[in-house]
Amino acid sequence: MPHDHLLVINTCPDESIAKILAHHLIERKLAACVNILPKVTSIYAWQGEINTDQEVILLIKTSAQRYAALEQVLESQHPYETPEIIAIPIERGLDTYLQWITQNT
Repeated sequence: MPHDHLLVINTCPDESIAKILAHHLIERKLAACVNILPKVTSIYAWQGEINTDQEVILLIKTSAQRYAALEQVLESQHPYETPEIIAIPIERGLDTYLQWITQNT
């Protein structure tokens, strides 16, 4: 079975930006659903320093066919210089849910 569907992970600096990005993705049919997970602590290396920040995680459900456009929107509208955009293939899922993702992207 080909990987027709993806779970894309993206972090945002706050909930307001997360909601704006999520709405853009849904309105453009680049995602069928975006879950916003509030307040996570991220510890990461950036420009030679170790940073600790509070962020919000987006879990974006999309089709593989729409990924390139989704990535372009996230990269161009995201406030981070290098936003986290990680796509994970969905290997299995409820057929009707996966069909719903396809119909809405």
